[in-house]
Amino acid sequence: MGRNITPTIEGGLLVAITVIMGLVTVYVPILGMFVEFFCAVPLAVLTARQGVGKGLTALVVTLILLSMLISPMLAIRLALSFGICGVALGWGLRKNFGAVRIFLVTLIVASAAQIVSLILLLAIMDVNFIQTQIEMVRESFNESFALYESIGVEKARINEAKAQVEPAIQTLIFLMPTLIGLSALINALAVWFTAHWIFPKLQMKIPSLPAFAEWKFPSVFFYTALIGGLGMYWGFTRGWTEIFEVALNLLIISGIVGLIQGFSLLSAIFDRYKISKFMRRILYVVFVLNMFFLQLIAITGLIDMLFDYRKKLFKGGD
Repeated sequence: MGRNITPTIEGGLLVAITVIMGLVTVYVPILGMFVEFFCAVPLAVLTARQGVGKGLTALVVTLILLSMLISPMLAIRLALSFGICGVALGWGLRKNFGAVRIFLVTLIVASAAQIVSLILLLAIMDVNFIQTQIEMVRESFNESFALYESIGVEKARINEAKAQVEPAIQTLIFLMPTLIGLSALINALAVWFTAHWIFPKLQMKIPSLPAFAEWKFPSVFFYTALIGGLGMYWGFTRGWTEIFEVALNLLIISGIVGLIQGFSLLSAIFDRYKISKFMRRILYVVFVLNMFFLQLIAITGLIDMLFDYRKKLFKGGD
């Protein structure tokens, strides 16, 4: 913003920009999908420059204006999906946190916002979002089965497929906490990358995450994966559904983190031996498309949290 613009005017302009972006998100079909990812940026800029109090005030004003212009539920969804994440990111920048800490703060806030959004949906609209999504998935499969039956697929094969689908849907229900977490992660990533693109254009500094080949996660994820595996065994063999559900989510989340660290380790190895970018892409595609390789990379990543292969392989560690 220009030097002659007061903080109040700057805040008003950034609120107006956020409201306009919210309207575009709702009323412009294709463009709105992309604009939604940028809704957090004006609030992040305002919070970074004027403080979290001004950022939260702007978020409330934006929420009120969007509630009047579109609908309260859509306004709440935008505010909780991206607006509050923008405030969190701006607060981290104002506190001069490092890149990792800023991203973690944004992710935690995004996760809490997802949970609050589901609770509000249930309390205000009496809509169980999770059950609604499951029913949509089930209905989609039923329509597919009806289509197969209409084109002459054998009834026995369709019944066999139906028998396999229902357990998969039940597993999807168990994995809802993980899916909510992944949704929050997507929101946090969207806010992070859009801010990283826009901030330099405004002559504002934002720290960069470490190179992917240097990414390392704490060893706690190795132990949560171990606990998850044991918990799934106990829950399944003894019919403890609640324990099985918690353990399954622990194992999946830990496995995803292990997979990221495994690919980070691969990236470090590729850097060490100067593998060409073309060859890397081919190998990444092969690994991603093969479930055995994905599991192997995830397990390697989890073990790497304990033993730090990079230090041992590249720096002469014992």
